[in-house]
Amino acid sequence: MAAEDVALRLRDAGLRVTAPRLAVLDVLAENPHSTADTVASLVRATHGRVSTQAVYDVLAACTTAGMLRRIEPAGSAARYETRTGDNHHHLVCRLCGRTTDVDCVVGSPPCLVPGNTAGYLVDEAEVVFWGLCPDCQRIPPRVVKESP
Repeated sequence: MAAEDVALRLRDAGLRVTAPRLAVLDVLAENPHSTADTVASLVRATHGRVSTQAVYDVLAACTTAGMLRRIEPAGSAARYETRTGDNHHHLVCRLCGRTTDVDCVVGSPPCLVPGNTAGYLVDEAEVVFWGLCPDCQRIPPRVVKESP
């Protein structure tokens, strides 16, 4: 996405256009499902100096504004992506942590309906499918030695 388009999206979301915000959104557009630490490293490598705290602040502000989605697969650091608003799901590799988008399982959001809502107005369902990515499937299984 062009920097002008990102700047317009920031303004439409009520956020100021700053270099760290543009850099974080640029990195996430190219590297979806990245952790905050990965985003910070990539921003520094491609856009110059920026503090880790600034990256965390950008991630929080853009998530609150609906420009980013935060996902938290069990046992993993939070990950961020720019694909928002469509209630898609994820595939996560048990070995390497690679995360891949999966379109909504059934119909329109929330895609799944609980048997009992307990009075809640359900508007989203988060589903994570776990398995082995194609690359990790090629890794030979570890040989486990038995204790004598």
